[in-house]
Amino acid sequence: MDLQGFLEHMDDGRRVTGGSEAHRFMSAAAYEAMELTQRLNASCDPEEIRALFARITGKPVGRTFSLFPPFYTDFGKNITVEDGVFINSGCHFQDQGGIVIGAGSLIGHNVVLATLNHAMDPEHRGDMEPAPIRIGQKVWIGANATVCPGVTIGNGAVVAAGAVVTKDVPECAVVGGVPAKLIRYAVWEKGQSM
Repeated sequence: MDLQGFLEHMDDGRRVTGGSEAHRFMSAAAYEAMELTQRLNASCDPEEIRALFARITGKPVGRTFSLFPPFYTDFGKNITVEDGVFINSGCHFQDQGGIVIGAGSLIGHNVVLATLNHAMDPEHRGDMEPAPIRIGQKVWIGANATVCPGVTIGNGAVVAAGAVVTKDVPECAVVGGVPAKLIRYAVWEKGQSM
């Protein structure tokens, strides 16, 4: 299996069975991601950090992208960031299922974005089920929040620190808690420009 075949497998939402060809590919790719993130985490140079992040993701990143190490991913090749994204220190991205972060979004300290679930059946617990995370534009995810597989966060939304997001978040909503629930809509009215 090659990268394109693996990404198609994941984007189709197909299960990754423990010991399968897809599982072996994913495991091998983790070592490349670990080597590159180790180098990124040893850097304090914004240009070098951007270059290493681009190698981790396999996609170019613009000069307006910023990341404060340390950063962790066990795959990397299914992360897409748009212009003006900021990722604060200590974040963990489990991106095999796909992570897209919209322009101008801010990701707080120690945020976890997880795109894989294990099978509930104990006989197949080693199997994994992918589901993408999509984060809209100008989203703010507070420190220590966790976003679970399959969640979409709408433009302008705010996720409170420590929240566990298990369901989609509407545009301009402020959510918090475990599991995250709607607290209110942001000061600006839903539908107005931000």
